Amino acid sequence: MHLAYPAVLAALLFCTGLYGVLARRNAILVLMSVELMLNAVNLNLVAFDVWLRDALHSGQALTLFTIAIAAAEIGIGLAIVLAVYRNRGSSDVDRLRDTAETDEAEELPDDEYDAYDAEAPEDQATAPAGKAKKAEATA
Repeated sequence: MHLAYPAVLAALLFCTGLYGVLARRNAILVLMSVELMLNAVNLNLVAFDVWLRDALHSGQALTLFTIAIAAAEIGIGLAIVLAVYRNRGSSDVDRLRDTAETDEAEELPDDEYDAYDAEAPEDQATAPAGKAKKAEATA
């Protein structure tokens, strides 16, 4: 068996997966592209194992480990995508990054007061009232 055929096929699979990771916006399609890249690696491992005629079949053993890791990765990845979709309503990767940046920019530290508060609260008993007044003023 020539090594070039599976190596070229694996390179094509890997490049297709790489394009999917870089170009796709949907998180599920990005996960599928990562799986395609891992399958290209598995194909290379098995092809080189057959080409080298390894007595221990270490390429096939590494392929089994890679398949187990890929299964765990897709399970955890899908759980994260589903949780994000339930909270945000979208699995768009670019939109998730934009909302994370805007949430950080809108948060103010607790020790800063805006123009609606004339003075800082003097003690801990008046602190919740000041925060409630600030929430009413911004709403």
